[in-house]
Amino acid sequence: MEKILEIITKKMQTAFEEAGYDASFGRVTVSNRPDLCEYQCNGALAAAKQYKCAPIQIANAVVAKLNADDYSMIEAVMPGFINLKLSGRFLQSYLEEMRTCEDFGVEKIGAGKTIVVDYGGANVAKPLHIGHLRPAIIGEALKRLHKFMGYNTIGDVHLGDWGLQMGLIIAELQERQPELPYFDPDFTGNYPETAPFTVDELEDIYPTASSKKTDPEFSHKAHQATFELQQGRRGYRALWQHIMKVSVTDLKKNYDNLDVHFEKWLGESDADPYIPAMVADMKEKGVAVLSNGAWVIPVTEDGDKNEIPPCILIKSDGSAIYATTDLATMVQRMQDWKPDKMLYVTDKRQNLHFEQVFRAARKSGIVNADTELEHVGHGTMNGADGKPFKTRDGGVLRLETLISDMTDFVRTKVVENKIVPEDEVEATTQKIAMGALKYGDLSNQPTKDYNFDMERFAAFEGNTGPYILYTIVRIKSILAKYGAWESLPIQEPANEYAKDLMLAITKFAPALESAVKASAPNLICAYIYELAGAVNKFYHETRILGEENEALKAGYISLIALAKNILETSIDLLGFSAPEKM
Repeated sequence: MEKILEIITKKMQTAFEEAGYDASFGRVTVSNRPDLCEYQCNGALAAAKQYKCAPIQIANAVVAKLNADDYSMIEAVMPGFINLKLSGRFLQSYLEEMRTCEDFGVEKIGAGKTIVVDYGGANVAKPLHIGHLRPAIIGEALKRLHKFMGYNTIGDVHLGDWGLQMGLIIAELQERQPELPYFDPDFTGNYPETAPFTVDELEDIYPTASSKKTDPEFSHKAHQATFELQQGRRGYRALWQHIMKVSVTDLKKNYDNLDVHFEKWLGESDADPYIPAMVADMKEKGVAVLSNGAWVIPVTEDGDKNEIPPCILIKSDGSAIYATTDLATMVQRMQDWKPDKMLYVTDKRQNLHFEQVFRAARKSGIVNADTELEHVGHGTMNGADGKPFKTRDGGVLRLETLISDMTDFVRTKVVENKIVPEDEVEATTQKIAMGALKYGDLSNQPTKDYNFDMERFAAFEGNTGPYILYTIVRIKSILAKYGAWESLPIQEPANEYAKDLMLAITKFAPALESAVKASAPNLICAYIYELAGAVNKFYHETRILGEENEALKAGYISLIALAKNILETSIDLLGFSAPEKM
């Protein structure tokens, strides 16, 4: 269904035409003076220059052509503004259509289009740490949002599973257990089905190996192991499969705990087979050129204020790098899924990398001319003191530890305040903690750094996840006491607080469209905070269940029920859900 601003803009444009003026002057905007009006049109001011008459004359002529039934206030004010307030009948009709339409009538702007959201970016053999929080939950929210807007969505974790880290692990494991059959080049039997390490041992092997990179002898072994793995050495491939199985199982468990789910668990290794043909094609086309022994793709374009370094395709030693893998991954995605858009969610410090890769992809013809490529570069999460988030011993905090700490903090509040019966504490705690964690992050603009403040994020008041959840739970409680509410129609607003709530509800579709276009889940957070505020103001100023007029009471119930459904839909897009009680 059309957004409310589109409807009243069309009505205003028709009024301009009927008054003898060009329809283009009839653009309506949300008022910047809500104390005076709800919507405004300033077109008469611009039209006055073209038609050489006073703006107020044009405004008065246009106002005379508007349908008074649609507005509770229409006025032309000096020097030529047109101020509007919508009528209760107009709002009632619009919200009733929202209530009865699928997905509240939100236009499916992505229908028929496919988007790949590349997020997560975990490396195998390494535990998820706090640096993985933002790409995971921002990417998940953007994927859910695009799906809601009609896109065919494919979320790909894009694992780091094929570089030097694999060689480091193999080299370290060989030093620890040289007797394993994987290191015997003459072994021809079946390799063990069980991995020769646990996930905890694996998470010790990699940092130990990484610390030895400065040792020339060990570094040579690791590089040689990486080369032989990628060339297909049988024993190393078997070890790699063990590493993948053990690590991915653990990664899935941790992502599941965060309610983050990927449609595809592909990695750099899946892109590797596409590299030879891709590089050969780029050389043949002349897109890739030799530079100091390396093959590079010049990507600087006319109009650049600063020169963009060339995208390195193949290093002088013949090895591929991250850019090569990212380009080959695009080749695979275009062949398999033909996406209309590829969205990458990583640290903003990779902005230059993706600018180079995107330009190289277009220059080489990997993507179509109309394929959208976007990098959502996110900021970092710091501690409450504004300094980089570290453990007490100065290490990087594991993501599961952060989630556990938040959960413990919320559980204490739930128990101390006796929010729910003892047997409901755990389920309620989990939902509030996840809402606090995700909303605390997502309410910030993705590109901005922010400070993680557990006490503020878990507060039940203010712009927080628990405040949004409490609002939903409060409405659920009222509806449960009322009884059957699902089919109650929307009524005209009975007071100013009902009207304010209705106006807030109408902003749902515009908020989602803005969030999609800007790749900014924080715009959804801003919207539901405004909506929750309108709900609570209405609740405090209106007797709902105590209203003696049953028809009036039914109108109140249908209105808060619609608000609840929109709030629940919105938090689902953000990746969390509300408990039954708080």
